[in-house]
Amino acid sequence: MDQNPEQQKEEQVQNKEQLKQQQQPKQQPKEKQLAVKNPKGTRDFLPQQMVIRRQAFKIITDVFEQHGAVEIDTPVFELKETLIGKYGEEGGKLIYDLQDQGGEILSLRYDLTVPFARYLATHGYKKLKRYHIGKVYRRDNPSIQQGRFREFFQCDFDIAGENDPMVADAELIKIIDQIFTKLDLGPFQIKISNRKLLDAMIQIAGIPKTQFKTVCSSIDKLDKQPWKEIRQELVEKKGVSEEQADILSKMVQLRGEPFQLIQQLKEQKLFEQQGKEALDEMELLFNLLKYMNGLKNVIFDLSLARGLDYYTGLIQETVLLGGQLGSISGGGRYDDLVGMFSKNSIPCVGASIGIERIFAILEEKYKKSGIVLRENQSDCIVATIPSKNIDMVAEKFKIYDLLWSNGIKADVCYKLNWNLGKQLTYANDQQIPYAIVIGEDEVKQEIVKFKDLIEKKEETINLKDLIQILKQKVGK
Repeated sequence: MDQNPEQQKEEQVQNKEQLKQQQQPKQQPKEKQLAVKNPKGTRDFLPQQMVIRRQAFKIITDVFEQHGAVEIDTPVFELKETLIGKYGEEGGKLIYDLQDQGGEILSLRYDLTVPFARYLATHGYKKLKRYHIGKVYRRDNPSIQQGRFREFFQCDFDIAGENDPMVADAELIKIIDQIFTKLDLGPFQIKISNRKLLDAMIQIAGIPKTQFKTVCSSIDKLDKQPWKEIRQELVEKKGVSEEQADILSKMVQLRGEPFQLIQQLKEQKLFEQQGKEALDEMELLFNLLKYMNGLKNVIFDLSLARGLDYYTGLIQETVLLGGQLGSISGGGRYDDLVGMFSKNSIPCVGASIGIERIFAILEEKYKKSGIVLRENQSDCIVATIPSKNIDMVAEKFKIYDLLWSNGIKADVCYKLNWNLGKQLTYANDQQIPYAIVIGEDEVKQEIVKFKDLIEKKEETINLKDLIQILKQKVGK
């Protein structure tokens, strides 16, 4: 059937279009762009933040070492069976599990305390005073604003071994007081209680031992929720009778100055039978702290529960007053934990410092102060007066070698053909305090121009005296 002229024309146009498309190179499918973001609940540290972090770590480790602690480290993952069952009903859900690795079921460490107990058993220690700074991991719902991360640092201090009653416990509280005083984060409070008192309170209320863990997890929320809500949870969800809850309420809400509350509890005879030993321990602890001048920031708080299962005696938690960041330190005595990994049970007491929350406070503090921290820690640069003489590059790096060999921190400006002004601008931009300037004349005379970029002063000194003068300037 013959096509009419219009159909022929349309077909010719379509054929031309098809031919055009065939001749064009085929477009490759676009590659999927990688997501440029941090994993949820983690953070990158910028140079300014690293300076703050390094300063905080130094304050903390200096106090630890002042008290005779040695540093240790452990793997970031442990056998899953090492960690399971040590962190209460909530903590157990937050452990990060890893895939089977050659027949071993592993999990990322949740804290530094359980790995320490395993460490003691592994290496046969009977006594050890240690500190450990490392990352831990929790499959938590993160809140960056409140300093809650899935990967974060902890700073732990622990005293393991048989000691006279409450001596190590008192030193631990003194260490916490020293650290937070030196960090200067603002007014703080160290809340102290005893897990044995909690046992006694639950027993006095007539609550069965089988409900201890679940009741403790509710009491542990008293710093965030009013007793009315805690009581409702205990009665409606956890099988505690109204009468039991009312007896418990008379005790768990007590808090105050240590010796005053001790006296009040003695007068009320609340712990005449159950809990008397724990009350005596607390009185001894407070007396030891008084001798150490370590009581000024301490409060005796019977609502303190701490959610972890392994505590056996002293429990403590440190909070900033007027803040919304929650606890910044926690810990206590855990005498039975090592016995889970060894035939020998070793008494231990320790504390963990929540360093991420501290970083956030320090960062905000520096931001408000307007102080710009030095990111580049170099003491000086070597600058050259422009010259066509290629030997000047050699002379420049001979001086750098002299500086580095003598422990002087010196930054290199990589633009070899920059004029002197640009080299000094670079040093100023990096907040480097000194510049050593050489030209052909200086090399011949074996001298250097020594520029103080902060005081805007310059002097000429002999090259042989450079190291001695620089060390005096930078305090080495």
